[in-house]
Amino acid sequence: MAKTIAGPEIERLIQLLGKLPGLGPRSARRAALHLVKRREQLLRPLGHAMSEAAEHVKVCSNCGNIDTRDPCTICTDPSRDRSTVIVVEDVSDLWALERAKALNAAYHVLGGVLSPLDGVGPDDLTIRRLVERVAEGGIAEIIVAVNATVEGQTTAHYLIDQLDGFDVKITRLAHGVPVGGELDYLDEGTLSAAMRSRTKI
Repeated sequence: MAKTIAGPEIERLIQLLGKLPGLGPRSARRAALHLVKRREQLLRPLGHAMSEAAEHVKVCSNCGNIDTRDPCTICTDPSRDRSTVIVVEDVSDLWALERAKALNAAYHVLGGVLSPLDGVGPDDLTIRRLVERVAEGGIAEIIVAVNATVEGQTTAHYLIDQLDGFDVKITRLAHGVPVGGELDYLDEGTLSAAMRSRTKI
């Protein structure tokens, strides 16, 4: 059993930080030590911000984004093209697309991907809500922007099946050579996808 080197409050902070993505036990200890050393500049404001977030952050009942209002800021933005809906796995994917300013469209967050091995089925995702949104009308295109993993592709095929019969165009993100990428450094799967997704110039 590991020896306790600090009081229970600090140990609890280290344990909680260690549950964050990308932080292992060592990184969590370093982060906790940094926060404690800078208590007034970081620890107290962080604690206050986390308390505020826990109190006020909501999940949008329409698209699944997180915000302090429901419906969220994106869903209530009148400048958005509501006829196009980008379907993503998680809120982090939505944020990435927003940072890229790729398209001023609406979104739908699935909350994950289908994964029978992990016990994640259609009822665990927001697929039914997406179908309801399409059935309500006004949507001309669904862009399936899930990750290029086996689970992501399985989810994409399931979505296509669920939306069969609706008068809606279904597209997916192109997969292939990244901007600035060199062919020699790419894996075979990426090169194959790039070749299949080639476009006229």
